Amino acid sequence: MTRGLAAAAAATLAVGLASCASSDRGSDASSTAPGSGAPGSSASGSGGTSGSAGSGGGAAADTFIFGAAGAPSMFDPLYATDGETFRVARQINEGLIKFTPGTADPEPALATSWESSADGKTWTFTMRDGVKFHDGTTVDAAAACFNLDRMYNQTGAGATQAQYWSDVMGGFKDQKDDAGQPVPSLYAGCQADGNKAVITLNSSTSKFPGVLGLPSYSIQSPTALQQYDANNVQAQGDSFAYPSYATEHPTGAGPYKFQSYDQANNTVTLVRNDDYYGDKAKTATLIFKIIPSETARKQELQAGTIDGYDLPNPADWSGLKDAGFQVEVRPAFNVLYVGLTQGNNPALADLKVRQAIAHALNRQQFVTSQLPEGAKVADIFYPDTVDGYTDDVTKYDYDVDKAKSLLAEAGQSNLTLNFWWPTEVSRPYMPDPKSVFTAFKADLEAAGITVNETSKPWNGGYLDGVEAHQADVFLLGWTGDYNTPDNFIGTFFTRTDNRFNTGTQPWGAELSDQLKAADAIPDKDQRDAAYVEINKKIAADYIPAIPISNSPPAIVVAGNVQGLVASPLTDERFASVSKTG
Repeated sequence: MTRGLAAAAAATLAVGLASCASSDRGSDASSTAPGSGAPGSSASGSGGTSGSAGSGGGAAADTFIFGAAGAPSMFDPLYATDGETFRVARQINEGLIKFTPGTADPEPALATSWESSADGKTWTFTMRDGVKFHDGTTVDAAAACFNLDRMYNQTGAGATQAQYWSDVMGGFKDQKDDAGQPVPSLYAGCQADGNKAVITLNSSTSKFPGVLGLPSYSIQSPTALQQYDANNVQAQGDSFAYPSYATEHPTGAGPYKFQSYDQANNTVTLVRNDDYYGDKAKTATLIFKIIPSETARKQELQAGTIDGYDLPNPADWSGLKDAGFQVEVRPAFNVLYVGLTQGNNPALADLKVRQAIAHALNRQQFVTSQLPEGAKVADIFYPDTVDGYTDDVTKYDYDVDKAKSLLAEAGQSNLTLNFWWPTEVSRPYMPDPKSVFTAFKADLEAAGITVNETSKPWNGGYLDGVEAHQADVFLLGWTGDYNTPDNFIGTFFTRTDNRFNTGTQPWGAELSDQLKAADAIPDKDQRDAAYVEINKKIAADYIPAIPISNSPPAIVVAGNVQGLVASPLTDERFASVSKTG
């Protein structure tokens, strides 16, 4: 996870596309992005007209305009980690599978069915007949394998930026570690057998088949990928330049086709794919209008110049509903946690100190006072809708006296912690980071802990500093990509060189090995049971961080919008959306 997730991936491209800095994977883009206009200002040029409250905007009923929080980094999802790029990519592309609307359950997409061998290492996908990419070339098993091999064969800057591959699959074909040894990969290969794409893995994994529904694993046109030199990603100092495929010619098989990115007006325009194999998009044109300020997005929705936007502030939900807008609340599929950097502050190496911090935080008061209805205190690092969930773990109820007692036992009654929190960002699990920090700072001080405060912009030093282990304590979270425990705790703790620095603790490698072993169990019931035991050990014996809450985020659209299905994965597909009036 450490590689690139915290690094800014901004780049000025040859064609002038500005790339936004990477955000914490699985979450939406931050409130500002290069190329998206000054913070607090609204972008112009949507062509929308003013409307009455709740009526929505757009030039016509066959145009849907969505207010985006930031600019897409580019349009090749293989190299993306940010939510705004994925939001556009989901409309253009499809993978072998996708997720049933409103759920985290896989369903057929470019493949109509799939089956696994008993050992979980061979997956056979039967391809859908008669499907074409936007350039007219055929979607078949050979195209699917071409895409997976392309992902595996990334080198140089392309490998650096293909983070969803490295974080999920491991190494690339020719990748070596610092000792010159090959970096292990889950992926062994893909062969086209008639209309079947046969994917072989080096180990069974709970990630399959769900990971193949993510935008980064989209099946794109091999013809266009080759014609527009898609793999030619170039490092330019601390930033990256992308080839014309990623900036002007993304070519998928989804319900919308890419038309243009107008940087002057901060709009991305897609048009309906009339040759789409499934139900055709309800609107002829889909526009993403980049509006960095959440307040400005709300104002534009109220003015009727956009038809919807993501992550309205929970404080605005009631007023938006009263004005006739539709606030669709997603199921909570996220977690907020207070991270503890192991090995940074020697005191944090003591389990009693970590237990004391857990007891000092008044999580229930935070949930009640700052999060929307439906939010819950989290006792483990994923919500109860994820496989392998258990609440039969050691719990740390709010108890200031217990916290003080544990600190005294550890000889840390005068403990000082450097506590970091991010600015210029809002997350589904953390709508207002400053308020979160303020509440937890007061809790820690009530337990006798001195708190030194550091705040940095999310993409301007915060993520970099957290990944570099500069903070003792920090605020972060996660929105799930698909329904496996591995996508949460596996992402957090499998690598020992993670943001929690667990490799400095004697239990860090033990936890990593337990997670790898659990992920490789082919039988779901046995795998879920293994994750239950791991969660118990994380809560009782390790405490690498403190889970805080699961919060249901929302998406809001105008009153005349129909057909939107809110997704727990923020995986909304706008082809089903229509407008009346």
